[in-house]
Amino acid sequence: MPVLELNEALAEVRKLITDAERFRSAVGAGRQRGSDPSLRRVELRPVQLSTGRVMQVVSHGVEVRTDNYAFSSDLNRRPGNGNREAFGHVLDEILAIPFGNWHVETLDETFQLRVTKKGKAQVHRSAPAKRAPTPDGHDREKNHLLHPDDPIFSVLGADGDKRRQVDAFLRNVKVVMGPAVERAQQEKRAVRIADLGCGNAYLTFGIHRWMSQGNTTHGVETVGVELRDELVERSTKRAEAAGLVGLGFATGTIAGAEPFNDQSPDIAVALHACDTATDEALARAIRWKTPVILAAPCCHRDISLQLKTAHAPHPYGALIRQPILRQRFADVFTDSLRSLILRTHGYRVDVVEFIDSRHTPRNAMIRAVYTGGESKTASAEFAELKASWGVKPALDRLLAQ
Repeated sequence: MPVLELNEALAEVRKLITDAERFRSAVGAGRQRGSDPSLRRVELRPVQLSTGRVMQVVSHGVEVRTDNYAFSSDLNRRPGNGNREAFGHVLDEILAIPFGNWHVETLDETFQLRVTKKGKAQVHRSAPAKRAPTPDGHDREKNHLLHPDDPIFSVLGADGDKRRQVDAFLRNVKVVMGPAVERAQQEKRAVRIADLGCGNAYLTFGIHRWMSQGNTTHGVETVGVELRDELVERSTKRAEAAGLVGLGFATGTIAGAEPFNDQSPDIAVALHACDTATDEALARAIRWKTPVILAAPCCHRDISLQLKTAHAPHPYGALIRQPILRQRFADVFTDSLRSLILRTHGYRVDVVEFIDSRHTPRNAMIRAVYTGGESKTASAEFAELKASWGVKPALDRLLAQ
């Protein structure tokens, strides 16, 4: 792998990005040794809007921010879309951020840059990622993180709905994965991913495949934990058939899971784990202080059953009087309590709809990123809700053991 002066390598990155005809995408991430970048990650890609072609810049800092800049051969021209800063100046500022890695895709090649301990640049060039033609015959990249024609989907026998779920899931991973990748890079090792209760493992395969495609510096190790032997055996054979290095499966319970022996994962995933299996996964991840947790809960029987005999605080009795309303309220109530518990243990939490309800009615996802800042407000809200409704959430019980 060639080693260049950093300025020389960054000049090459700039040259590739500013090639308006051939540039496809670029990602800067990680950090150089001894530095503290102002952003965790930045993504650049050309986008065609009704007003013309722009360069879209997505910056991941305290918040995720998206800006569009005029993109043409005249990089110093001021755009007419309200943003008066020329893209050429913006690009120079981005390249000055001490990222540890750059990954650039063009029509002709994939260019990867990694900054060494000594401040040099290791560069690697390879063939471009596969592109798919659009219906109008133009050879443009479709907006998929993992292409629907990827060979793993054939190995899995995944239909269109499953492929859309994988893509939607990966978009949520992309939003929050920064702290996990950064920790692995600081420790100079592969990113560790644990899928707790992986079932048929569609998403386990998806996240491993996508994370392995230029999203990390030292690779990916993924372990799917599943109680049923037959599913573990089948997934293991499929991983071998797909040629996925670093993907493995283990038989066992979520509560006793040690997918990386005495090492904690960087990303913990629990997708459609039934009822309190989601709570077992969250409890395991909280004890590990996993940097990133993604959970898409399934059924919510635990709180629903407790509400059948609960005395709702006045005047909220109507919320649980009818069985169908009680069930729907239990869904929302359960995930609200889980979110509060995560916040009391130092996580920043948001709950999103990760895919359209046409594909699955269980489409809420809890995304949690560990910050270490325990919320006293969340603790007080949780205690009040638990006392006023007379419930004992499974996650609270598990963490108290």
